[in-house]
Amino acid sequence: MSPSGTGCLGAGSTVRTRIALVYGGVFLVLGALLLLVVNLLVRAGTDGEKEAIVARAGEVAVVEAYRIGDDVGRAANEQMLMWSCLALLVIACGAVVVGWWTAGRVLRPVHEMTARARSLSERDLGGRLAVRGPDDELKELGDTIDALLGRLETAFDSQRRFIANASHELRTPLATQRAALQVGLDEDCEVRRILLDTNRHSERLLDGLLLLARGERGLAEREDVPFAEVVAEEYEDVAVAGDGVVRGSRVLLRQLVRNLVANAVAHNVPGGTVDVRVHGGAPTVVLTVVNTGPVVPPDEVESLFEPFRRGAGRDRTGPGAGLGLSIVRSIATAHGGTATAVARGAGEGGGLVVTVTLPATVTRRS
Repeated sequence: MSPSGTGCLGAGSTVRTRIALVYGGVFLVLGALLLLVVNLLVRAGTDGEKEAIVARAGEVAVVEAYRIGDDVGRAANEQMLMWSCLALLVIACGAVVVGWWTAGRVLRPVHEMTARARSLSERDLGGRLAVRGPDDELKELGDTIDALLGRLETAFDSQRRFIANASHELRTPLATQRAALQVGLDEDCEVRRILLDTNRHSERLLDGLLLLARGERGLAEREDVPFAEVVAEEYEDVAVAGDGVVRGSRVLLRQLVRNLVANAVAHNVPGGTVDVRVHGGAPTVVLTVVNTGPVVPPDEVESLFEPFRRGAGRDRTGPGAGLGLSIVRSIATAHGGTATAVARGAGEGGGLVVTVTLPATVTRRS
């Protein structure tokens, strides 16, 4: 975990290290105060004993007795101070070790909670921390986080089910409307064309929402899919350098490629180019789609992966639904991969470089 407010220790120090050092530092300060008090008391006692010894000496030996007493007292104080400081340092080091061990025992449940929390994501909220042990503050924290995960899981599932169910239910009336328009209006009717275009746009939007909901639910079944073969099925001019096998859904992977290529074509310029490449095998396979097109500001690239976001110059009545890159990222994430984009400058022809990286199990041999 990354503690905040670590002071001079820096942001990279751990709670366990800080506890051990604080424990040792407090022990060192208290031990130094103890030794100071002991040395002052011993010095005062030594001075009293020296006066008693001198009082018993004869008049001739008084001066010599004072000198000897001072020498003996000084030597005793120096030896005691040296050995006391050495013992204090040794015991302080032991205190740091004890503090380190104690902190490790106390923080062990926190490390277990952190490891379990890392394995969770918005697509897999079924796991719980399930902290065991005495009913203390750490168990209360774990139970609170489990309750929060339960509420988040319910909310995410409800949202996905609503999108999927609503999209599915709306497909039937849209299909009925399309059939009625095709039968009831003449082909040369301008209103017929406008209504059919609107109907097709709505159907594409619903199909996109269904795909997005399916990708966000994750993969129920997986199979070995030669990724370069899937890309070649959707785009014949692909340049292939190695064919990694991706463990996932062939249907969703084809949709990923289809959306990427369609997006590159739709957001191109007249006479522009689209370059599709597949590279690599195990452990990763990389799909790169490069197109020419309008120059996209670098700070707006990430927003293109959000649902219903369109590039510059694209209106809401156009052929796209604004879900292309959202679906691409959703499908890539469901397969344990990533989808990123980089804007190209005007000197490069504009457009985007979209890169999808997927984990590959093995390299397929031809």
